[in-house]
Amino acid sequence: MWPHLDERARRLFAASEAREVGRGGVSLVSRACGLSRVTITKGLRELDEPPLPAGRIRRPGAGRPRVEVSDPELPGCLEALVEPLSRGDPESPLRWTSKGTRALAGELTAAGHPISHDKVGHLLKGMGYSLQSTRKTVEGAQHADRDAQFRFINEEVRKALRAKRPVISVDTKKKELIGNYENEGRTWRRAKEPERVGVHDFPTPDVPRAYPYGIYDLAHNTGFVNIGTDHDTGAFAVASIRGWWRAEGRHLYPRARSLLITADGGGSNGYRLKLWKLKLQELADETDLTIRVCHFPPGTSKWNKVEHRLFSFISTNWRGEPLRDYETIVQLVANTTTVKGLKVTCRLDRRRYPVGLKVSDKAFATVRLYPDAFHGEWNYAIRPHAFT
Repeated sequence: MWPHLDERARRLFAASEAREVGRGGVSLVSRACGLSRVTITKGLRELDEPPLPAGRIRRPGAGRPRVEVSDPELPGCLEALVEPLSRGDPESPLRWTSKGTRALAGELTAAGHPISHDKVGHLLKGMGYSLQSTRKTVEGAQHADRDAQFRFINEEVRKALRAKRPVISVDTKKKELIGNYENEGRTWRRAKEPERVGVHDFPTPDVPRAYPYGIYDLAHNTGFVNIGTDHDTGAFAVASIRGWWRAEGRHLYPRARSLLITADGGGSNGYRLKLWKLKLQELADETDLTIRVCHFPPGTSKWNKVEHRLFSFISTNWRGEPLRDYETIVQLVANTTTVKGLKVTCRLDRRRYPVGLKVSDKAFATVRLYPDAFHGEWNYAIRPHAFT
């Protein structure tokens, strides 16, 4: 019966048994049930008092008052320490230190508000605070035509898909270190048997890197990832697109006469990069495709489809797995799938792509570049020389 009794019922039951025993009953019952003599003595007094209302185990008003009641200024002082710039003094001693509960409790106690670090945590939760990390949402200064460019890209993509023309979203994923290095994320393993990796990840120049360049086909929900081993250059970016076209694109779109590419404004496929456009001209001549390019405005790369329809799932698939060699990366990328049917092809590219190549004005003049009337620096077409 004992485990089924609440605090008050146990106290009263023990007191009743002690009274029944008589002299020495309090000590005897205390040893038998584990309650202290003070608790049983308190129960003896309660036996002679009127019963409490149904559902209560203590008298109204009993117990220590809440710290917020005994010290009404405490919540305000705590909030001033947590957010000194908005609600308190910018010269707060905790302005430039870690705001752990122990540090906060120590500062409040020193200011005349004694409190434990556990209670600080309870107060913060009650005030709507929680432990949070930073979130990448601030994009900096926005271009005046940012939204207009988004609408322009959406309309171009919609028209191309409606006409069953190929539309791809491209970008280079973050370069990855090859070796026994930590890879963010967690994966299921037996308890206390984590994957062991190196303590330090300060790579020297001779440590190999992987440069995953992704091509996402919007119409077919498929991805093609070219894993570069040298450098992420404009030549590498176009070589990756060429690889996609030869392996998949020309078979999926045998009657295509144009290709629409949506890309970031910077990096190896940036709109200012002459090498990118020169290599696209070579690709246009090889495939007889008019290549249409629409760049996202500066600082808006996360809106590119390849980021959240391909790269995000790749990161999820290889989380917690050390990328010890190129084969591991290729296998993890190629086996990335989603419930909506994403399929990914992955290739390893060991070719050399030297950096620092300069495109002369004479060579760039051979590019058949046709800027659009709306932000021609972001939106343009490159036509093959075979077309008049």
